[in-house]
Amino acid sequence: MLPRGPRAFSQAAATALRPPSGSAPERLCVAELPGSELAYFAEGGGGGDGGRPPRGFLPPPGRCFSFCVPSGPSAGERVRAARLHRRAEQRLSREPFGPGGAAEVLPLLAYAGPSGSRPEKGFLVRDRRRLPETERALEDLVRLILPPPARLLSVYEAAAAEDGGGGPLWRSLWRLQGAPESKVLLGRARVAGAAEPALHPAAPHLLDGAAVFASFEAARASLRECLSVIPEAKAVLDLVDGCPVHAKKGDFPVIVIEGLDATGKTTVTHALKDSLNAVLLRSPPPCVSQWRKVFDDEPTLIRRAFYALTNYIVASEIAEQSTKSPVIVDRFWHSTAAYAIATEISGKIQHLPPVHHPVYRWPGDLLKPDLVLLLTVSPEERIRRLQGRGIEKTREEAELEANNIFRQKVEESYLRMENPACQPVDASPSREEVLKTVHHLIKKQCHFP
Repeated sequence: MLPRGPRAFSQAAATALRPPSGSAPERLCVAELPGSELAYFAEGGGGGDGGRPPRGFLPPPGRCFSFCVPSGPSAGERVRAARLHRRAEQRLSREPFGPGGAAEVLPLLAYAGPSGSRPEKGFLVRDRRRLPETERALEDLVRLILPPPARLLSVYEAAAAEDGGGGPLWRSLWRLQGAPESKVLLGRARVAGAAEPALHPAAPHLLDGAAVFASFEAARASLRECLSVIPEAKAVLDLVDGCPVHAKKGDFPVIVIEGLDATGKTTVTHALKDSLNAVLLRSPPPCVSQWRKVFDDEPTLIRRAFYALTNYIVASEIAEQSTKSPVIVDRFWHSTAAYAIATEISGKIQHLPPVHHPVYRWPGDLLKPDLVLLLTVSPEERIRRLQGRGIEKTREEAELEANNIFRQKVEESYLRMENPACQPVDASPSREEVLKTVHHLIKKQCHFP
């Protein structure tokens, strides 16, 4: 076991904490710091970015810990990892880790480079006071949450230099065994800051079942893996399996109204329903409303699979109704994708996938609308409209209000959508002016038989 205390660690670091020659390639990680700043660092392999100390780690006597939830390429492995990560996240929100606790918990992503395997989600725990109970609580949590082969806990400690300055940062990797206090040191590696990659490490995997589903079958495969743990999943699958595959639009136009809550979607959609003598549909549709609360409490992966599948239910309704009249849709695929992208990509707007990335493209097997209008208002106006509405919020809607950066990422993701793109409409003016603008765009771009 490691010597206890900063001085003992410093003495051991001079002789024992050196990466062996021919060691495994360095592991890359990114932690999301307060303020949504991203801190990239490398473990082993010589130190990432010239050996410079990474941001986000505490000087002695503080320590940091991390652990990740392993995943895999199959839908079943991804679902199991998502549920384990969510379970760990919930426990880390309590004492001694949560608000008012002794430690600070930050999101972490571990990856193997731009062309490596799927990143693993995890947590970086910063223990400023170096409390023994924090380490014990973390070890107990990892033993409880993760299966035996994956019970790994990283401990980061800075070796204090002899002259009193900051020494290098080292990571010790421990495998936790079944009994309390029983663990084996697997190795040690130098930790240093790493250069930020050109593309966020989560971006290459967004479309392979991580959050944004590019097809009906991809979303269905993920929800099928939930049958044994979420009874409502069977009811949802029975419903979507009864929908026609590759539903086709009729001759009448299909117009989608997108936007955050309190941007005026209800006002606009009902006005268009009357003025165009149209059918008004909503995504998700009322037929799944009894299951929304269940899936809103699930991890992002499962929640997004549910909402992705409800889009195909709406598509079947659109296909039927658009043969008889115009169709207005209150939200559709763009909402599902925008929230998923903003959730999965940590950091700020600049860390989103670039414009024209495949994640912004409409699924090839989903009925495509003729026009998508994105209603926008200023953040201040949206908050003013939200006050006093008394509507129960989803977890993501609550985060829109609490996290300005998350809101910005959702809005920017909307604007990057392609084929069809979202056409922004300023919904701040009077009701009459907004409807005049909307009618002008519909008349200009939609054909009525």
